[in-house]
Amino acid sequence: MKWLSDLGHQVTGIDRSPEALLEAASYGATVLADIENGPWPLMNGRNVQQFQALVVTNYLWRPLFPVMAESVAPGGFLIYETFSQGQETVGKPSRPDFLLQAGELLARFPGFRVIAFEEGFLENPPRFVQRLVAQRPRPMDAPAQGPEVYRL
Repeated sequence: MKWLSDLGHQVTGIDRSPEALLEAASYGATVLADIENGPWPLMNGRNVQQFQALVVTNYLWRPLFPVMAESVAPGGFLIYETFSQGQETVGKPSRPDFLLQAGELLARFPGFRVIAFEEGFLENPPRFVQRLVAQRPRPMDAPAQGPEVYRL
């Protein structure tokens, strides 16, 4: 949140931990919610609130993949990094439920245009991860808004 806020973006953080949100509140809006056991907290009436970017780090709850995809506005970006298979050999999390299978992020966001994808081992700190940067397509009748330039 801090990095995006420092760049001038409006940010919203969601967590079930009041302690985590206390620090995050200095960078933007915060929402206290248990998104695994309660309703999705970011709604516009009956519709999921959409954002130009959704950033997910070190978090995996597979039932939320559809609402995460819907939370990215057409033309917006998904940036996702979390632990993958192999992590159990170097530390926690180690339960298979909390580790992505090979190529899983690619499969979970069909229709998104993949800009970058990585999976494998990172040395410092030692961990196995998958990383995805992808763009949700715009409707065919919507005009493009400027050139599409991507820097990673």
